[in-house]
Amino acid sequence: MYLAVKHLHMFCAALSGCGFLLQSVWMMRRSPLVDHRLTRTLPHVIDTVFLGSAITLATMSAQYPFVSPWVTAKVCGLVVYIVLGAVALRFGRTMAIRVAAFIAAVATFLWIVSVALTKNPAGYLALLSGS
Repeated sequence: MYLAVKHLHMFCAALSGCGFLLQSVWMMRRSPLVDHRLTRTLPHVIDTVFLGSAITLATMSAQYPFVSPWVTAKVCGLVVYIVLGAVALRFGRTMAIRVAAFIAAVATFLWIVSVALTKNPAGYLALLSGS
């Protein structure tokens, strides 16, 4: 059962990341697809399943935020990613701010993935520091 939930979680991570990339491209091109009902609804469905699978995995493995450092890092990174994504897709006042937030959000998303893969709270940043 654990492996099935883990694969669901990884699939949702890929869908969520790809969806953010697609929405960001549409935003930068000022496409009306950004405001389409499906574009505004589907990410919430995917992210709800994504979060549910994360909570299930944490419970099944007994690795919780503020107990396991790498899980804490992922949760903190998630908060940063959500804020940056909101600025990139909705709240950035200028296109330059939106693009900068997009780039930072992608870097944050990739860092979260690297934390998950390495189970190291520094993720890919550990490579930069030589740790």
